Parts: sequence; structure tokens; C-alpha cells
Amino acid sequence: MELSFSRSNEPIDDIINRLINESGGIYHPAIIKEMILSTLKIGQDVDYLADLKLINRTLREMRYTAKVFGPYRHRKKVTIFGSARTEETDEMYKKCVRFSHRLAENNYMVITGGGPGIMQAGNEGAGSENSFAVNIRLPFEQRPNPVMYRNPRLVTYKYFFNRKVAFVKEADAIVVFPGGFGTLDEAMEVFTLIQTGKTSPKPLILMDDQDGYWEQFINFVKESLLVKGFISGEDFSIFTVTKSDQEALEVINTFYSTYHSLRFIENRLVIRLQKKLSDDQITTLTKEFPGLIKEGDHIHTCTAFPEEIDEPDLALLPRISLLFDHHHYGLLVAFINRINSF
Repeated sequence: MELSFSRSNEPIDDIINRLINESGGIYHPAIIKEMILSTLKIGQDVDYLADLKLINRTLREMRYTAKVFGPYRHRKKVTIFGSARTEETDEMYKKCVRFSHRLAENNYMVITGGGPGIMQAGNEGAGSENSFAVNIRLPFEQRPNPVMYRNPRLVTYKYFFNRKVAFVKEADAIVVFPGGFGTLDEAMEVFTLIQTGKTSPKPLILMDDQDGYWEQFINFVKESLLVKGFISGEDFSIFTVTKSDQEALEVINTFYSTYHSLRFIENRLVIRLQKKLSDDQITTLTKEFPGLIKEGDHIHTCTAFPEEIDEPDLALLPRISLLFDHHHYGLLVAFINRINSF
């Protein structure tokens, strides 16, 4: 039988509906039905066992990720990246402990890779009760650190790509300490996701050391990427470089001082706010960011859209909306920073 997402699949639809009803306690059954159909279609389309194992393991890992993070959805979280090889006596290790402790004091939770080095420092400073660890199975280096060993918020992955989803999807801010290939890979992933709008805007902070690890990197970006036109000037709004853990905390707190979150409803960008903007402030935004607004549109104040019914806890937040062309995500970050200046 050829299965379809867009037309009836009798009698399979009846069997799936009965399965959902018999299971009980199923949230969003229409989505679950589609997932079951997808699984059946995979069984029809894919005969290579290794591919089936990868798909199955991916679904299992993402299910468990959602289960672990779900109860903490309403607490802001900061992902910390950095080298597994940073020693406890290193100044950057000590700085990470101080910084993550400040985060916990400000009611943030911390997400690390759960291993040694900077990851352990992040969990140590925040404390196990304010920490998540998204670990990866490797033949060396990456075993759970003592802070997160047997912690209920420890998730261990087989695949890097699932782990990366958790790092970014669950984070309200990301801080990158110096590190090796893995750390640079994680940092570049976040640069790309923010620049292309594949993750919501969030603070990306490059925590520098006394030798200017990130300063040297930014010089390369300016001289070899910006000059050659591979990136644009607005992309420098995506990140902040600092040597101060206090400044890093202030950047994160400030980002959410007026701005709350955003959502796209078809082609309209809806920005949820902690407080209402005045008419003069909206006029200022319109004058300063004309390249962000599609021609013929303007910034509107608005209430919650019907499509936002699935986020009832945000229904009463004031909002602004505009038609966004999806080309200037670096400028969007600058726009949010300007909102936070009011």
C-alpha cells in the first residue's frame, strides 16, 4: 500500500487512530499520527539496515532530550563551549567557574558537554542542580565529569548532530571559551545558524584569554572574510568578544531586558517584549532600521496572533510586528539591541 500524508490511508489511518487512543495520554495526536506515517514510509522506502539504525537512534535521542529539558522550559539557559583539555589550574578554568556561578546566581541554568576542562568548570560553577550535560560517546576524553555523573540532567549521545541541536535549541545565550577543533566547530555552527536565521537571535559571547585567542580570530575574520566580501559588516552584530565574565553576564541580561522572544507567522516577524514601546521609540526604530522592513510595510504594535495559541503563557506580552525579508539577520540582532536600549 502506498502511504500518503495528504490523502486518506484507509485502513491504516484507523489502525493508527486506534493505536493513539489505546496508548492514552498522547499530546498533539495529529503530529504523532504524521510521525507514525513517516516511520511506516521509512520502512517501505529504506532497505539499508545502517540507515534505519541511524534514523531510529536519532529519534530516540531527540525524544529523551525533549523529556529531560521539558520541565525546565521556562528557565533561561546558557550553553558554554570550551576545551576539554583546559586544566583546573588554568586561569580560563577559574574564570569559567566564576562566570557560571554568576549565571546561577542570576537564575540561569548552564548547559555544557558534560566532559572535563571548561565543561566541568561550567558545571562546577553553576552547581549540579543548575546544570545540564549533553555528553558524547568518544573513545577518549569525553566521559561525564564528576559534577554531572549520574545527574538526571545528563544526556549521552551517539551522534554529534543530535548533540548540537540540544546545545543550540535549548540555549538562550552561548558563551565560547578558547578551545580546539571541536570548540571552533561548535562556535562556527552557532555563527552560521544565527546569520542564516536557523536559530532565534541570542547572545553569542566569545570569552577571550589574556593572549587574545578570540582577538586573533576576529582579526582573521576582518582581514580574510570581510575584506573579500564573504561576510558583511552587519554580521559583527552577531557576537561579542570580552575578557570579562561580568561583562558577559551583563550582555546576556541586557539582551532580555526589553526583548523577550520572537516568532515568524508566515512572512511576518512578531517580536514579543517585556514592556510596551512608545510611539516615539517605534518611530526611532523605523528611521534607524529601514533595511529591516519590507518596502511598503511599517512597524506595528499588536497583540498575540491566533497562531500563537500554543504559547498561552506569552499571550499578554506586548508585541511589535513587521514584514521581514529574511536576508539581514545580523541587522536583526542589532535591531534587538536597539530595542533593549530604550
